[in-house]
Amino acid sequence: MAAEELGIDGAFFRVHHFARQQAAPFPLMAAIAARTSRIEIGTGVIDMRYENPLYMAEQAAATDLISGGRLQLGVSRGSPEPAANGAADFGYRPLDGETVADMARRHTALFRQAISGAGVAEPGEYSHMGGEWLLRIEPQSPGLSQRIWWGAGTRATAVWAAAQGMNLMSSTLLTEDTGVPFDQLQAEQIQLFRDEWARAGHDFTPRVSISRSVIPVVDDVDRTYFGVRAQADSRDQVGMIDGFLSRFGKSYIGDPAVLAEELAADAAVQAADTVMLTVPNQLGLDYNTKMLANIAEHIAPAIGWEPATA
Repeated sequence: MAAEELGIDGAFFRVHHFARQQAAPFPLMAAIAARTSRIEIGTGVIDMRYENPLYMAEQAAATDLISGGRLQLGVSRGSPEPAANGAADFGYRPLDGETVADMARRHTALFRQAISGAGVAEPGEYSHMGGEWLLRIEPQSPGLSQRIWWGAGTRATAVWAAAQGMNLMSSTLLTEDTGVPFDQLQAEQIQLFRDEWARAGHDFTPRVSISRSVIPVVDDVDRTYFGVRAQADSRDQVGMIDGFLSRFGKSYIGDPAVLAEELAADAAVQAADTVMLTVPNQLGLDYNTKMLANIAEHIAPAIGWEPATA
């Protein structure tokens, strides 16, 4: 509610299993939807290796109806998790010849089919549906199928997402490195996505989001928490993750006026439709409300943002 009152456009939640943080997003998002009226509510991202696609479709549609059509769902093949084989512990294993990434994409395809209103189940003896009609999941929430985002960690997966007709969600990490600065590599990913979208000829305009860690330092409390990190995180990092040479984007920490200039010069910030700000939620509601207020007042206007009111 505090973010909505500040005019922030959306609240998106990370989803991780077997960790001391958010793992079941739909009850949380439904509760937020019931207490707010404008702000978008979403995920960044749901690991589809762990999901029952039809049950997730029911939860997503119900939550979207409660919100009045404000749900924005980021999904992906997942990131490294604490469990050695967590999806299997949840009961999901790849089919013969599949990888876990293939399984995640198969789950995603069935989920998207279900929320689009397509029939997905054979009618049984006690079904009121006769003939050859397949049963669809209920409830249905019209428009939700155009508000699914794929969390793409490479240029190739961004092109795949465009071909599939999903919006693009890109984070502060790409599991590839070409030697150029992170913002330029991400801007290239965005352009490849948009080029493929145009070739595919989908019937709606996609959205593209990126993530940035933006922490304005305006008082002694900020300096206590983040003064050391301002130096350490001020440049891109390159390292191995999940077996791939990866490039991590820098954090934007420091004087708000300086951060505003740096973000205005960030190639991917300028190319994206939506910029998601990572929030250090372990510091609590009051601190994060203050931080968002400082960003909204001193930084976001420099990249063309205005507070949302409707």
